[in-house]
Amino acid sequence: MASAVAAAPAVAGPSVPVTLPLESLETVLPVEAPALRAGVPVPVPGAPDGPRYATGKLLPEGTVPQVPFTSTLPETLLEAPVENPLGEGNIGVARAASEATDLKLTSPGASVGAPVSEPRADLFGRPEAVLPELSVLTPTLQGTPAADLLLR
Repeated sequence: MASAVAAAPAVAGPSVPVTLPLESLETVLPVEAPALRAGVPVPVPGAPDGPRYATGKLLPEGTVPQVPFTSTLPETLLEAPVENPLGEGNIGVARAASEATDLKLTSPGASVGAPVSEPRADLFGRPEAVLPELSVLTPTLQGTPAADLLLR
């Protein structure tokens, strides 16, 4: 059962909707408060790609494996009234909206080399001291966010 869960592809995660109360700005600024609705993505971890053994190395590559995460960046909506500069009232509402999009990210990882070499024939099977190698695997973030700005 555990291998079936590990082999299953990761599904985009849920998001938590958030509505920000900006009405208190009206007491400080002499403008109508904009309305802002957004969400917070909830990352869902996937199965990490485990260490891989490489010929000629004592320690496996990917000693600290990268962990993949998937999530959904929820839609965001910002509406702000636009006042008429020549008189009373509003001329419309400026609206900035972004669509929901899938996100894929991976955590950082590392590969560490051993401080000794493989056993060498010219040293009668003894390893030689070498400088240890360290490589850091960079985190990644993939997504296709897009937004529109409208005045209605």
